[in-house]
This record gives sequence, C-alpha cells and structure tokens, in this order.
Amino acid sequence: MQHIAVIGAGTMGNGIAHVFAQNGHKVNLIDISEDSLAKGLTTITKNLDRMLAKEKITKSDKTTTLNNISTFTILREGVANVDLVVEAASENLIVKLSIFKELDAICNENTILATNTSSISITQIAAATNRPQKIIGMHFMNPVPIMQLVEIIRGYSTSDETTQQIMKLSTELGKTPTEVNDYPGFVANRILMPMINEAIETLYNGVAGVSEIDTVMKLGMAHPMGPLQLADFIGLDVCLSILNVMHDGFKNPKYAPCPLLVNMVMAKKLGVKSGEGFYDYSESRKAEKVSAQF
Repeated sequence: MQHIAVIGAGTMGNGIAHVFAQNGHKVNLIDISEDSLAKGLTTITKNLDRMLAKEKITKSDKTTTLNNISTFTILREGVANVDLVVEAASENLIVKLSIFKELDAICNENTILATNTSSISITQIAAATNRPQKIIGMHFMNPVPIMQLVEIIRGYSTSDETTQQIMKLSTELGKTPTEVNDYPGFVANRILMPMINEAIETLYNGVAGVSEIDTVMKLGMAHPMGPLQLADFIGLDVCLSILNVMHDGFKNPKYAPCPLLVNMVMAKKLGVKSGEGFYDYSESRKAEKVSAQF
C-alpha cells in the first residue's frame, strides 16, 4: 500500500499526510480549498522543522517527506489509482456519507476506504457504498505525528483481510493500532468525552473554577493536561458533536452535553482554534489565562 490519498487538509488531515509521507508513502492531499492546502503544507513544514531542530530527522528526511506530498482540489484526480483513501473531513455524517458514496463510484474496486471519524458509525458509512468489506475506521490521535495510538474500528461487514492490512500498515507507520468494534464513541471518546462533559458540569455547578478543576486532574490523576484544557485543544464544537453522536446512539442521558458546553459552542467560544474557550488564547496558545467569563 504505497500510494495514499488523504481527504481534508485540516489539523487531522495534514497530520495523517505528514506521517504517511515521512514513512515513504506517496500521498495525495485533497481539499476543496487551495488556501486550506497551503495552510496544511505550512503546518507540515513547521512540524518537520521542529523535528529537525530536535535532531529527530535530517534535512534530507524533511525534503523527501515534502516531495512525497502532492495536492489536489478535484477528488477524482486525487484518488486515481491509490491503494488507500483516508477521509479526514468534517465530523458530519451527511458530509461523510456523500464523500464515501462518491469515493465508491470513482475509486478502483480494490481500494480500501478508511475514515478518521472519532465517533460516527463505520457501519452506517459503509452502507453508503457497495464495498462494505473494504470500509474501516482509522482514528488517529491529535497531534498525529506524535501520538502513538490508532484506533482501528471494524464495521459490521469489514473483512478480516481489510482489518489485517490496516493493522499492519499502522504498525509500519510506527503507530500502535488497537482494534475495537463499531459502537458510538468507540473506546477513546466513549470514555474521554463523558469525563470532559463531567468536568464542564462541575464548572457549571460551581463546584470549582477552571484552573482548579484542571489542577486536580493533572496533579491528582497524573493527566498530562486537565479536561477543560483538553476540551479547548480538541475544540468544543468537536466535543459537542461527539457527545451528540453518543447521546443519539445510546439514548442514555449520561451522554447529554452540558448546557454550558452547548452555549459556548453557540457563542463560537470553541477553544484554541477560536482564540477563547475555557481559557483565553489571545496572547498565548498555552492554557495560562482563564477566560474572563469564568
């Protein structure tokens, strides 16, 4: 599986493209926006420069990695003759169903179609295609070049062959693939998002402040960052979307998003990417200053 297409040049997409390209794969990075592609390549270059400064790669490695990436704005051209497509577009079911239906129509019949979804049903996505046995989840963690885990999600009809190929490929990328079954939130977010939501509820109910909640979890539970800081890093809109998927999927009130989270998303206080969430990032991308509203 030498030729890979990645759909979406955002945070996850450019990270996935980076990792494949750095490991010797030819990568077609696809996005409808030229500007997004340019920003994606800039991010990859900056990340490679950091690795170069830390002597984790050589100048030659950087050049080779960037030369392995080609950009496309036309889907049909970008997925022509590839072995694997990894979709990393918006975490929106309608968008994903549309993309996979088109991919099924234009890709070679042997091409495996993977999605980086963090919560949406692989089985439901596969149902939009005529190749459900070749549909699989590859849930990379952010930041992709650093995080070791890849959650490999089998849909109801995903074949053993497809699963084994993707597990092997993930290992070759230097990642640790972990196979899970297709239920809302999979494993990572089924456990993580209720914790983040409970931290938001704790703030909402006035039990403690933002920095106090995060300090308890960092120092008391040895978490590398507190749940509210992590929510800001992930994006509060993404957290809300995942909680809604789990709430809809399980019909269990324990997954219902906190009203404070809903209001913050409506107010476009989305965390790091919007400049403000539970923390204020106007002066620094580090969670050092609690947002004025708290």
